[in-house]
Amino acid sequence: MKRLIAPSLLAANFNNLAADIEMINHSDADWIHCDIMDGVFVPNISFGIPVVEHISRIAAKPLDVHLMISDPDRFIVPFARAGASNLTVHWETCPHLHRTIGLIKDQGITASICLNPHTPVHLLEHMLPDLHMVLLMSVNPGFGGQKFIEETLVKVEILHEMILRKNPACLIEVDGGVNFETGRRLFDAGAHVLVVGSFVFTSENPAETISLLKKI
Repeated sequence: MKRLIAPSLLAANFNNLAADIEMINHSDADWIHCDIMDGVFVPNISFGIPVVEHISRIAAKPLDVHLMISDPDRFIVPFARAGASNLTVHWETCPHLHRTIGLIKDQGITASICLNPHTPVHLLEHMLPDLHMVLLMSVNPGFGGQKFIEETLVKVEILHEMILRKNPACLIEVDGGVNFETGRRLFDAGAHVLVVGSFVFTSENPAETISLLKKI
């Protein structure tokens, strides 16, 4: 089973963002995770299209762009053009989800859906054949450094069984409260991709932490 690590730039040093991106470039990380927040859907504001475009110029890893924003359809084309390799939208913000996923795929990139902690995974059953990945939030979105929500492990197990029936190529990604202990449990439950922020960027040796996470 795949074990991928996607460091989240939300926890990086924005005074020297290029240095942290270069660290990821030379690490064993698989993707670079970009959290886009609008202060409306989630209670925080991060960065937008121009920053993603600059990140893409120096990133050697695919950009995994997570749109934690209201009305994401308006921004799919701009973020795809800015360099996103994958775009993730929230089930909670898309009244016409099938159309939104189709719009992302029309840009020649992969499409994924995110579920907040309170949203049950069975709601995605009929969308799974169209998806590259499902992202499960294991904290309430908006801020890094939060405590891992234990119920996420049950959601991963249920989703893993659904994916085996509907689309075995679909990946499970988890974001929030990931460390060596929770990461191991998530991989054991069936997750494929771990988004890791504070745990990596506050460690003494971020590149080594990334390598160790892939081996847990």
